[in-house]
Formats: sequence, structure tokens, C-alpha cells
Amino acid sequence: MIRLKEKYEKEVVLEMMKRFGYKNKMAVPKIEKVVVNVGFGKLLSLKTPSEKQKIIEDIVSSLALICGQKPVLTKAKKSISAFKLKKGDVVGAKITLRKNRMYDFLERLIHIALPRSSDFHGISFSSFDQKGNLTIGIRECTVFPEVSPEKVKIVFPFEITIVTTAKNREEGKSLLELMGFPLKK
Repeated sequence: MIRLKEKYEKEVVLEMMKRFGYKNKMAVPKIEKVVVNVGFGKLLSLKTPSEKQKIIEDIVSSLALICGQKPVLTKAKKSISAFKLKKGDVVGAKITLRKNRMYDFLERLIHIALPRSSDFHGISFSSFDQKGNLTIGIRECTVFPEVSPEKVKIVFPFEITIVTTAKNREEGKSLLELMGFPLKK
């Protein structure tokens, strides 16, 4: 099986140059980074501080297993009384993957996690923003083989954003389609 990075360098660049008329290989869009993000919102509401800490630790350890990198905890920027949120409270976690870890994660996402998702029929074109970046929501962390469903105490959803250097939606869609992402026709 050809690795994702090799596939990009050998096949995707040439095909993108044909489709969009690039004259230089460096002008061809590429995947810049992958951001994995999880919000703790509903999971932490109405919990005691010790329960909150345990839930955060479980989610952080599961996310570290999935991505191969420790997440950074994100904190509230301001207090919102309606949500019982104080400035500085932990509200989520995020990981930014680049280079080899990014390609390894994307291979597992494309070939293992997305096919294992229930009711998955392909990635919709509406998931792309105007600059060609793709954002996917994963309903349960157990679609990744690193996370054992028996050992996980909390099944949580998270979001994956694939940031490209594409200039528009069409370029971003073509790039990811050529790389093997399962897009809806």
C-alpha cells in the first residue's frame, strides 16, 4: 500500500497540475495541518469538581492515544453565568498535528476510522469552507482502533479540521479526493 505522503508527491501533484494548470509544483495546494478538537460542555455540566477532573483526564488520555500527541487544554476567555462558566475554566482540548504525525493520523482516519463509523456514506461538499479546508465531526471516539470500547469510560464526540493551502473549495475538494478521502459524489 502506498503511503499518503508518497501518494501526494508522486500522483496528486501531477494530477492537480493537469486539472488546474499550475506551472510549478510548489503552487499545488497541500495539507498544512490537522486540528483535532473536543469540547467538554455537556459532559462536565452538573458534575462535582472531582468528577470533572476525572472526565477531563479520561478524555485527554483517549485523545492522546488517538493522535499520538498530548492535547492542550483550552480555557474559557470570559465568564458566562447562564452556562455556569467562570473565566479560566477548562472547556475543551485540542491537538495540532503536522508533518509525519499528520499523515499517519490521516491514513488511520481514511482507511480505518471513517469506514468503521456507523451510517457513514461519504463526506459532504458542504463540509468544506470557502478556502478549501475540511471539517468533519466524529460522533464517537471508539471508531479509532487505539481506543478500546471496553476500557473507555466516556464515549465523546470530537471534530477534525484539515487545513489546506487551497485557494477555494474546488481546489480543496480535488486535493482531498485525489488523496483518497471518501467524498460524496
